[in-house]
Amino acid sequence: MKITIFTLTSELHDEKAVAAMTSEFLGSLGISYELKGNDYSDYGEHVLNLIYVRTGGTEGVFKKLLPSLLEKSDKPFYLLASGKSNSLAASMEILSFLKQQKLKGEIIHGSAEYIRQRIELLIRVEEARKKLRGCRLGVIGRPSDWLISSDADYDAVRKRLGVELVDIDMDELLAIVSSLSMQPSTEVAVRKDVSDALPGAERIYVALKKLAEHHRLQGFTLRCFDLLSAIKNTGCLALARLNAEGLVAGCEGDVPAMLSMMIVRSVLGVSGFQANPSSLNPDNGEIMFAHCTIPLDMVERYELDTHFESGIGVGIRGYMKEGDITLFKVSGDLSRHFIAEGKLVGNQSNPGLCRTQQLIWLDDKSKATYFLNNPIGNHHIVVGGRCGELLEELLCCI
Repeated sequence: MKITIFTLTSELHDEKAVAAMTSEFLGSLGISYELKGNDYSDYGEHVLNLIYVRTGGTEGVFKKLLPSLLEKSDKPFYLLASGKSNSLAASMEILSFLKQQKLKGEIIHGSAEYIRQRIELLIRVEEARKKLRGCRLGVIGRPSDWLISSDADYDAVRKRLGVELVDIDMDELLAIVSSLSMQPSTEVAVRKDVSDALPGAERIYVALKKLAEHHRLQGFTLRCFDLLSAIKNTGCLALARLNAEGLVAGCEGDVPAMLSMMIVRSVLGVSGFQANPSSLNPDNGEIMFAHCTIPLDMVERYELDTHFESGIGVGIRGYMKEGDITLFKVSGDLSRHFIAEGKLVGNQSNPGLCRTQQLIWLDDKSKATYFLNNPIGNHHIVVGGRCGELLEELLCCI
Protein backbone atom coordinates (compact mmCIF):
# COMPACT_ATOMS: atom_id res chain seq x y z
CA MET A 1 0.00 0.00 0.00
CA LYS A 2 1.22 3.49 -0.87
CA ILE A 3 1.52 5.82 2.13
CA THR A 4 0.50 9.47 1.84
CA ILE A 5 3.04 11.87 3.35
CA PHE A 6 2.51 15.60 3.91
CA THR A 7 5.41 17.82 4.90
CA LEU A 8 6.26 20.74 7.17
CA THR A 9 9.33 22.79 6.24
CA SER A 10 10.79 26.04 7.56
CA GLU A 11 11.38 28.75 4.96
CA LEU A 12 14.81 29.30 6.50
CA HIS A 13 16.10 26.00 5.16
CA ASP A 14 17.47 25.49 1.66
CA GLU A 15 14.83 23.50 -0.26
CA LYS A 16 17.35 21.71 -2.44
CA ALA A 17 19.24 20.42 0.58
CA VAL A 18 16.02 19.49 2.38
CA ALA A 19 14.69 17.67 -0.70
CA ALA A 20 17.84 15.57 -0.88
CA MET A 21 17.59 14.76 2.81
CA THR A 22 13.91 13.86 2.38
CA SER A 23 14.64 11.49 -0.49
CA GLU A 24 17.39 9.79 1.46
CA PHE A 25 15.35 9.45 4.66
CA LEU A 26 12.12 8.21 3.09
CA GLY A 27 14.01 5.89 0.76
CA SER A 28 15.70 4.25 3.74
CA LEU A 29 12.34 3.23 5.18
CA GLY A 30 11.55 0.76 2.41
CA ILE A 31 7.95 1.91 2.03
CA SER A 32 5.90 2.92 -0.98
CA TYR A 33 4.77 6.52 -0.57
CA GLU A 34 3.22 9.53 -2.27
CA LEU A 35 4.78 12.82 -1.21
CA LYS A 36 2.13 15.55 -1.07
CA GLY A 37 4.45 18.29 0.18
CA ASN A 38 2.66 21.24 1.74
CA ASP A 39 -0.54 20.64 -0.21
CA TYR A 40 -2.98 19.57 2.52
CA SER A 41 -6.12 19.88 0.37
CA ASP A 42 -6.95 16.17 0.69
CA TYR A 43 -5.62 15.65 4.19
CA GLY A 44 -7.76 13.14 6.08
CA GLU A 45 -8.94 11.31 2.97
CA HIS A 46 -6.28 8.61 3.12
CA VAL A 47 -6.02 5.51 5.28
CA LEU A 48 -2.98 6.96 7.02
CA ASN A 49 -2.04 10.64 6.88
CA LEU A 50 1.59 11.15 7.90
CA ILE A 51 3.02 14.62 8.51
CA TYR A 52 6.76 14.57 7.96
CA VAL A 53 8.30 17.37 10.04
CA ARG A 54 11.31 17.91 7.81
CA THR A 55 12.99 20.71 9.77
CA GLY A 56 12.93 22.75 12.91
CA GLY A 57 11.15 26.09 12.94
CA THR A 58 7.92 24.52 11.74
CA GLU A 59 5.96 24.73 14.96
CA GLY A 60 4.26 28.02 14.08
CA VAL A 61 3.47 26.75 10.60
CA PHE A 62 1.67 23.76 12.10
CA LYS A 63 -0.25 25.91 14.60
CA LYS A 64 -1.66 28.03 11.76
CA LEU A 65 -2.48 24.91 9.78
CA LEU A 66 -4.20 23.05 12.62
CA PRO A 67 -7.73 24.56 12.38
CA SER A 68 -8.08 23.51 8.75
CA LEU A 69 -6.73 20.02 9.50
CA LEU A 70 -9.28 19.54 12.28
CA GLU A 71 -12.05 20.37 9.82
CA LYS A 72 -10.82 17.61 7.53
CA SER A 73 -10.16 14.78 9.96
CA ASP A 74 -10.76 13.56 13.52
CA LYS A 75 -7.92 11.05 13.37
CA PRO A 76 -4.83 11.27 15.59
CA PHE A 77 -1.90 13.27 14.23
CA TYR A 78 1.08 11.15 13.23
CA LEU A 79 4.31 13.15 13.02
CA LEU A 80 7.17 11.51 11.15
CA ALA A 81 10.57 12.71 12.38
CA SER A 82 14.07 12.08 11.07
CA GLY A 83 17.26 12.57 13.05
CA LYS A 84 18.34 15.65 11.11
CA SER A 85 17.62 19.39 10.88
CA ASN A 86 15.92 19.52 14.29
CA SER A 87 13.07 17.40 12.94
CA LEU A 88 12.59 15.54 16.22
CA ALA A 89 12.79 18.65 18.40
CA ALA A 90 10.13 20.42 16.34
CA SER A 91 7.94 17.32 16.40
CA MET A 92 8.15 17.22 20.19
CA GLU A 93 7.05 20.83 20.49
CA ILE A 94 4.14 20.20 18.10
CA LEU A 95 3.03 17.07 19.94
CA SER A 96 3.20 18.88 23.27
CA PHE A 97 0.97 21.60 21.82
CA LEU A 98 -1.49 18.98 20.53
CA LYS A 99 -1.71 17.36 23.96
CA GLN A 100 -2.41 20.76 25.52
CA GLN A 101 -5.36 21.04 23.13
CA LYS A 102 -6.57 17.57 24.27
CA LEU A 103 -5.82 16.17 20.83
CA LYS A 104 -4.29 12.78 20.07
CA GLY A 105 -0.99 12.36 18.31
CA GLU A 106 2.28 10.49 18.16
CA ILE A 107 5.84 10.99 16.91
CA ILE A 108 7.06 8.19 14.66
CA HIS A 109 10.83 8.13 15.01
CA GLY A 110 13.55 5.53 15.37
CA SER A 111 15.27 2.94 13.22
CA ALA A 112 14.03 2.31 9.70
CA GLU A 113 12.68 -1.07 10.83
CA TYR A 114 10.83 0.43 13.78
CA ILE A 115 9.28 3.17 11.64
CA ARG A 116 8.23 0.70 8.96
CA GLN A 117 6.65 -1.69 11.48
CA ARG A 118 4.92 1.16 13.27
CA ILE A 119 3.46 2.47 10.02
CA GLU A 120 2.23 -1.01 9.07
CA LEU A 121 0.50 -1.39 12.44
CA LEU A 122 -1.10 2.06 12.21
CA ILE A 123 -2.39 1.25 8.73
CA ARG A 124 -4.16 -1.81 10.12
CA VAL A 125 -5.64 0.29 12.90
CA GLU A 126 -6.89 2.99 10.54
CA GLU A 127 -8.34 0.39 8.17
CA ALA A 128 -10.22 -1.09 11.13
CA ARG A 129 -11.54 2.35 12.12
CA LYS A 130 -12.75 2.82 8.56
CA LYS A 131 -14.57 -0.53 8.66
CA LEU A 132 -16.27 0.39 11.93
CA ARG A 133 -17.51 3.75 10.67
CA GLY A 134 -21.08 3.34 9.45
CA CYS A 135 -21.58 -0.16 10.87
CA ARG A 136 -25.08 -1.02 12.02
CA LEU A 137 -25.37 -3.46 14.91
CA GLY A 138 -28.72 -4.79 16.03
CA VAL A 139 -29.89 -5.30 19.60
CA ILE A 140 -32.61 -7.92 19.17
CA GLY A 141 -34.76 -7.79 22.27
CA ARG A 142 -32.79 -6.25 25.10
CA PRO A 143 -30.01 -7.48 27.39
CA SER A 144 -31.06 -10.57 29.35
CA ASP A 145 -32.46 -9.71 32.77
CA TRP A 146 -29.35 -11.00 34.56
CA LEU A 147 -27.00 -8.80 32.52
CA ILE A 148 -27.53 -5.78 34.75
CA SER A 149 -24.22 -4.14 33.71
CA SER A 150 -24.18 -5.04 30.02
CA ASP A 151 -26.09 -2.24 28.32
CA ALA A 152 -24.36 0.47 26.27
CA ASP A 153 -24.13 4.22 25.82
CA TYR A 154 -25.51 4.56 22.29
CA ASP A 155 -24.19 8.10 21.84
CA ALA A 156 -20.67 7.21 22.98
CA VAL A 157 -20.62 4.23 20.63
CA ARG A 158 -21.75 6.40 17.73
CA LYS A 159 -19.26 9.19 18.45
CA ARG A 160 -16.20 7.10 19.26
CA LEU A 161 -16.63 4.09 16.99
CA GLY A 162 -18.96 5.47 14.34
CA VAL A 163 -21.22 2.47 14.99
CA GLU A 164 -24.99 2.77 15.09
CA LEU A 165 -26.88 0.54 17.52
CA VAL A 166 -30.32 -0.42 16.24
CA ASP A 167 -33.00 -1.65 18.65
CA ILE A 168 -35.15 -4.43 17.17
CA ASP A 169 -38.15 -5.89 18.94
CA MET A 170 -38.00 -9.63 19.62
CA ASP A 171 -41.50 -9.95 18.18
CA GLU A 172 -40.12 -9.01 14.76
CA LEU A 173 -37.79 -12.00 14.83
CA LEU A 174 -40.49 -14.33 16.14
CA ALA A 175 -42.83 -13.22 13.34
CA ILE A 176 -40.20 -14.16 10.73
CA VAL A 177 -39.61 -17.51 12.44
CA SER A 178 -43.33 -18.31 12.44
CA SER A 179 -43.61 -17.44 8.75
CA LEU A 180 -41.01 -20.07 7.85
CA SER A 181 -41.47 -23.78 7.60
CA MET A 182 -39.09 -26.13 9.36
CA GLN A 183 -35.79 -26.20 7.49
CA PRO A 184 -33.88 -29.33 6.45
CA SER A 185 -30.48 -29.72 8.06
CA THR A 186 -27.21 -31.25 6.92
CA GLU A 187 -25.98 -31.43 10.52
CA VAL A 188 -25.68 -34.78 12.26
CA ALA A 189 -26.45 -35.36 15.92
CA VAL A 190 -26.02 -38.59 17.86
CA ARG A 191 -28.79 -37.90 20.33
CA LYS A 192 -32.35 -38.14 19.03
CA ASP A 193 -33.63 -35.10 20.96
CA VAL A 194 -30.90 -32.98 19.39
CA SER A 195 -31.55 -34.43 15.95
CA ASP A 196 -35.27 -33.67 16.33
CA ALA A 197 -34.44 -30.04 17.24
CA LEU A 198 -32.26 -29.43 14.19
CA PRO A 199 -35.01 -28.35 11.73
CA GLY A 200 -36.14 -25.70 14.24
CA ALA A 201 -32.57 -24.54 14.82
CA GLU A 202 -32.12 -24.19 11.06
CA ARG A 203 -35.31 -22.12 10.92
CA ILE A 204 -33.90 -19.71 13.51
CA TYR A 205 -30.73 -19.40 11.42
CA VAL A 206 -32.71 -18.48 8.29
CA ALA A 207 -34.88 -16.02 10.25
CA LEU A 208 -31.88 -14.24 11.79
CA LYS A 209 -30.23 -13.97 8.41
CA LYS A 210 -33.37 -12.43 6.91
CA LEU A 211 -33.69 -10.01 9.82
CA ALA A 212 -30.06 -8.89 9.47
CA GLU A 213 -30.47 -8.36 5.73
CA HIS A 214 -33.68 -6.36 6.25
CA HIS A 215 -32.05 -4.00 8.76
CA ARG A 216 -28.73 -3.87 6.88
CA LEU A 217 -26.81 -5.13 9.88
CA GLN A 218 -23.13 -6.04 10.11
CA GLY A 219 -23.84 -7.78 13.38
CA PHE A 220 -26.29 -8.21 16.23
CA THR A 221 -26.76 -9.52 19.74
CA LEU A 222 -29.78 -11.67 20.50
CA ARG A 223 -31.81 -12.03 23.69
CA CYS A 224 -31.62 -15.71 22.94
CA PHE A 225 -33.15 -17.19 26.10
CA ASP A 226 -36.54 -15.81 24.99
CA LEU A 227 -36.47 -18.42 22.21
CA LEU A 228 -36.56 -21.19 24.81
CA SER A 229 -40.03 -20.24 25.99
CA ALA A 230 -41.37 -18.86 22.71
CA ILE A 231 -40.42 -21.64 20.29
CA LYS A 232 -38.74 -24.28 22.48
CA ASN A 233 -35.39 -24.04 20.70
CA THR A 234 -32.12 -22.13 20.82
CA GLY A 235 -30.09 -19.78 18.64
CA CYS A 236 -26.74 -21.44 19.38
CA LEU A 237 -26.33 -23.13 15.99
CA ALA A 238 -27.47 -20.02 14.12
CA LEU A 239 -24.97 -17.80 15.95
CA ALA A 240 -22.14 -20.28 15.38
CA ARG A 241 -22.82 -20.29 11.65
CA LEU A 242 -23.47 -16.59 11.16
CA ASN A 243 -20.22 -15.65 12.90
CA ALA A 244 -18.36 -18.04 10.63
CA GLU A 245 -20.00 -16.32 7.66
CA GLY A 246 -18.67 -12.93 8.79
CA LEU A 247 -21.77 -11.55 10.52
CA VAL A 248 -21.01 -10.76 14.16
CA ALA A 249 -23.61 -12.62 16.24
CA GLY A 250 -23.64 -12.37 20.04
CA CYS A 251 -25.66 -13.99 22.80
CA GLU A 252 -28.00 -12.88 25.57
CA GLY A 253 -28.39 -9.31 24.31
CA ASP A 254 -24.93 -8.45 25.67
CA VAL A 255 -24.12 -5.21 23.83
CA PRO A 256 -20.55 -4.68 25.15
CA ALA A 257 -19.69 -8.25 24.16
CA MET A 258 -21.09 -7.62 20.67
CA LEU A 259 -19.06 -4.40 20.37
CA SER A 260 -15.96 -6.30 21.44
CA MET A 261 -16.61 -8.95 18.79
CA MET A 262 -17.15 -6.25 16.15
CA ILE A 263 -13.86 -4.58 17.06
CA VAL A 264 -12.09 -7.93 16.75
CA ARG A 265 -13.71 -8.53 13.37
CA SER A 266 -12.77 -5.07 12.08
CA VAL A 267 -9.13 -5.09 13.13
CA LEU A 268 -8.29 -8.79 12.69
CA GLY A 269 -10.88 -10.09 10.25
CA VAL A 270 -11.64 -13.08 12.49
CA SER A 271 -14.40 -14.30 14.77
CA GLY A 272 -14.35 -14.06 18.54
CA PHE A 273 -15.82 -16.53 21.03
CA GLN A 274 -18.20 -14.95 23.57
CA ALA A 275 -17.91 -16.90 26.80
CA ASN A 276 -17.92 -16.41 30.55
CA PRO A 277 -15.44 -17.58 33.18
CA SER A 278 -16.82 -20.58 35.03
CA SER A 279 -13.91 -20.88 37.44
CA LEU A 280 -10.47 -19.41 37.92
CA ASN A 281 -7.38 -19.81 40.01
CA PRO A 282 -5.76 -16.46 40.86
CA ASP A 283 -2.63 -18.25 42.07
CA ASN A 284 -1.62 -19.47 38.61
CA GLY A 285 -3.82 -17.50 36.16
CA GLU A 286 -5.85 -20.54 35.07
CA ILE A 287 -9.39 -19.81 33.90
CA MET A 288 -12.16 -22.01 32.50
CA PHE A 289 -14.34 -20.28 29.90
CA ALA A 290 -17.58 -21.83 28.70
CA HIS A 291 -20.61 -21.14 26.53
CA CYS A 292 -23.06 -23.13 24.43
CA THR A 293 -21.99 -21.72 21.08
CA ILE A 294 -18.73 -20.85 19.34
CA PRO A 295 -18.13 -19.59 15.76
CA LEU A 296 -17.64 -22.62 13.57
CA ASP A 297 -14.63 -21.04 11.86
CA MET A 298 -12.79 -21.07 15.20
CA VAL A 299 -12.91 -24.82 15.81
CA GLU A 300 -11.15 -27.86 14.42
CA ARG A 301 -14.26 -29.97 15.07
CA TYR A 302 -17.54 -29.74 16.93
CA GLU A 303 -20.35 -31.87 18.31
CA LEU A 304 -24.03 -31.09 18.78
CA ASP A 305 -25.65 -31.33 22.18
CA THR A 306 -28.58 -29.71 23.94
CA HIS A 307 -28.43 -26.21 25.39
CA PHE A 308 -26.91 -26.54 28.87
CA GLU A 309 -29.27 -24.58 31.15
CA SER A 310 -32.51 -25.70 29.51
CA GLY A 311 -31.58 -29.15 28.23
CA ILE A 312 -33.43 -28.47 24.96
CA GLY A 313 -32.65 -27.28 21.45
CA VAL A 314 -29.17 -27.44 19.92
CA GLY A 315 -25.92 -26.38 21.56
CA ILE A 316 -22.38 -26.48 20.20
CA ARG A 317 -19.44 -28.26 21.80
CA GLY A 318 -16.52 -26.88 19.84
CA TYR A 319 -12.88 -27.91 20.02
CA MET A 320 -10.50 -25.06 19.23
CA LYS A 321 -6.85 -25.63 18.40
CA GLU A 322 -4.66 -25.29 21.46
CA GLY A 323 -2.20 -22.42 21.46
CA ASP A 324 -1.96 -18.66 21.78
CA ILE A 325 -5.10 -16.67 22.55
CA THR A 326 -6.10 -13.15 23.54
CA LEU A 327 -8.92 -12.23 25.93
CA PHE A 328 -10.73 -8.98 25.16
CA LYS A 329 -13.65 -6.88 26.38
CA VAL A 330 -14.78 -3.24 26.13
CA SER A 331 -17.32 -1.55 28.36
CA GLY A 332 -20.62 -0.30 26.99
CA ASP A 333 -19.50 3.33 27.08
CA LEU A 334 -16.01 2.46 25.74
CA SER A 335 -14.39 4.06 28.80
CA ARG A 336 -12.72 0.80 29.87
CA HIS A 337 -11.27 -2.27 28.28
CA PHE A 338 -9.49 -5.46 29.24
CA ILE A 339 -6.83 -7.26 27.21
CA ALA A 340 -4.81 -10.28 28.28
CA GLU A 341 -2.79 -12.78 26.30
CA GLY A 342 -2.33 -16.42 27.16
CA LYS A 343 -2.69 -19.97 25.94
CA LEU A 344 -5.58 -22.33 25.37
CA VAL A 345 -4.25 -25.50 27.00
CA GLY A 346 -7.25 -27.77 26.71
CA ASN A 347 -10.85 -28.25 25.54
CA GLN A 348 -13.08 -30.04 28.01
CA SER A 349 -16.57 -31.53 28.11
CA ASN A 350 -17.64 -31.50 31.73
CA PRO A 351 -21.39 -32.23 32.12
CA GLY A 352 -21.92 -29.39 34.61
CA LEU A 353 -20.94 -26.49 32.31
CA CYS A 354 -21.98 -24.89 29.05
CA ARG A 355 -21.06 -27.09 26.10
CA THR A 356 -17.92 -25.41 24.71
CA GLN A 357 -15.31 -25.33 27.48
CA GLN A 358 -11.82 -23.86 27.21
CA LEU A 359 -9.09 -24.04 29.82
CA ILE A 360 -6.87 -20.98 29.47
CA TRP A 361 -3.64 -19.97 31.20
CA LEU A 362 -2.84 -16.26 31.28
CA ASP A 363 0.71 -15.15 30.56
CA ASP A 364 0.43 -12.64 33.38
CA LYS A 365 -1.30 -14.52 36.18
CA SER A 366 -1.82 -11.28 38.12
CA LYS A 367 -4.43 -10.31 35.53
CA ALA A 368 -6.70 -13.04 36.86
CA THR A 369 -7.58 -10.81 39.80
CA TYR A 370 -9.28 -8.40 37.35
CA PHE A 371 -12.15 -10.90 37.11
CA LEU A 372 -12.56 -10.84 40.88
CA ASN A 373 -11.97 -7.14 41.55
CA ASN A 374 -13.10 -5.06 38.60
CA PRO A 375 -14.61 -7.09 35.73
CA ILE A 376 -16.45 -5.64 32.73
CA GLY A 377 -19.50 -7.87 33.02
CA ASN A 378 -19.26 -11.65 32.84
CA HIS A 379 -18.86 -12.36 29.11
CA HIS A 380 -15.43 -11.92 27.55
CA ILE A 381 -14.17 -12.59 24.04
CA VAL A 382 -11.61 -15.29 23.29
CA VAL A 383 -9.60 -14.60 20.11
CA GLY A 384 -7.11 -16.95 18.51
CA GLY A 385 -3.51 -15.69 18.41
CA ARG A 386 -1.66 -12.88 20.15
CA CYS A 387 -3.24 -9.60 19.12
CA GLY A 388 -3.15 -7.52 22.29
CA GLU A 389 -0.88 -4.82 20.84
CA LEU A 390 -3.13 -4.28 17.83
CA LEU A 391 -6.31 -4.12 19.91
CA GLU A 392 -4.67 -1.76 22.39
CA GLU A 393 -3.55 0.51 19.57
CA LEU A 394 -7.04 0.71 18.09
CA LEU A 395 -8.60 1.57 21.43
CA CYS A 396 -6.05 4.33 21.98
CA CYS A 397 -7.19 5.92 18.71
CA ILE A 398 -10.93 6.05 19.36
